[in-house]
Amino acid sequence: MIKTIIFDFGDVFINLDKPATLRELNKLNIKELPENLFQINKEYEMGLISSETFISSYINNFSSLTHEGITTAWNSILMDFPKYRYQFIKKLSEEKNYQLILLSNTNEIHIDWIKDKVPFFEEFKSCFDAFYLSHEINLRKPNSDIFEFVLNKHQLNAEECLFIDDVSENTKAAKQLGIHVWNLEPTREDVIDLFTTNKSLF
Repeated sequence: MIKTIIFDFGDVFINLDKPATLRELNKLNIKELPENLFQINKEYEMGLISSETFISSYINNFSSLTHEGITTAWNSILMDFPKYRYQFIKKLSEEKNYQLILLSNTNEIHIDWIKDKVPFFEEFKSCFDAFYLSHEINLRKPNSDIFEFVLNKHQLNAEECLFIDDVSENTKAAKQLGIHVWNLEPTREDVIDLFTTNKSLF
């Protein structure tokens, strides 16, 4: 029986345009990123470097980039947050049938944008029993330690948890620990269909 539901954030609640950042950089004549910047991105998601260091790393690699240019390109991945999804999690929270946890790979620049653009973000956040952002806990998916952190912190049995994420690499990692998973496909599935799509678990 599922007692705890662990949700991803991007493309589960807020819609993403994942190719957007590279597309915006292309407009600035940046066609591909050097390998070191992919490592910088991971470190930034884990809160191991500051926003200023992250931005400086891009500017050091591409002298044509400005602080505003990289910030705009970086945030272009973020789209709309449909209010009906917030209403879904709010109702689920009020019913108190499950422990609700959010577990997201994200970063300070994205969260600052969301706080500014999503008027109900704080209310959304309060729907969860725990709200874990990778840059605040210095862990990121799909590394197993982030899932172990949540299981240990809340004394959870993996087989009583359902983890929802749109990235198969992340759901595979959770599944290896015995957690039930839903690898949500955002082009044809929606988190509000949680109980119909996964009715065998509930």
